[in-house]
Amino acid sequence: MPDLRQFAPATQRNREPILALLQSLLPPGGAVLEISSGTGEHACFLARHLGPRPWIPSDPNPLARASISAWQQAEAVPNLLPPLDLDVCVTPWPLETDPLPPGLAAWDQTQWSLGAIVNINMIHISPWEACLGLMAGAGRLLPPGGLLYLYGPYKQGGEHTAPSNAAFDQSLRSQDPRWGVRDLEAVVTAAQAQGLVWQQTVSMPAQNLSVIFRREGQGL
Repeated sequence: MPDLRQFAPATQRNREPILALLQSLLPPGGAVLEISSGTGEHACFLARHLGPRPWIPSDPNPLARASISAWQQAEAVPNLLPPLDLDVCVTPWPLETDPLPPGLAAWDQTQWSLGAIVNINMIHISPWEACLGLMAGAGRLLPPGGLLYLYGPYKQGGEHTAPSNAAFDQSLRSQDPRWGVRDLEAVVTAAQAQGLVWQQTVSMPAQNLSVIFRREGQGL
């Protein structure tokens, strides 16, 4: 059988710093929904180290979902659930219509809850509507105090943080004019409109940022 696993070189460079930050941020319980899981490499690595929390990968691309499933089969990560077909711009999201995702039988379903949403390297490689859809979905699904974690390059104060990010932005826009490195302030504003409170921004490798939000409410 063909090996359907895809590979993203950046995963090897950023997965350890992302893991270290998530270990300090994630609530003690609850599942993690990963939006736009891509190849599935992050999903496998992070799920293995952040168990026993259920890790729910997702992607709207069937080739990506096939890669995620192939990584799960190759790595045998017990808390990594099957990938959801989830497009952030399409409502309702699968967890809104079927709140018990496939593969949850290994856990006590009476204690099932969503604790966090993780999104790595999507907002700049998608139309702005995808960012808005992500924020709206997080606002609907996360419980009070629930975590939304974003990773990727951003402009700050309308300026790129490094020449390499400016070049990357030009490359993205040449592929699709709807793509591009986003203004961090615009992302924060979009989040606030959905009841998500910005908590901190952390510098990461290769001029990227981790941006952390919490769902407003008693859990904050």
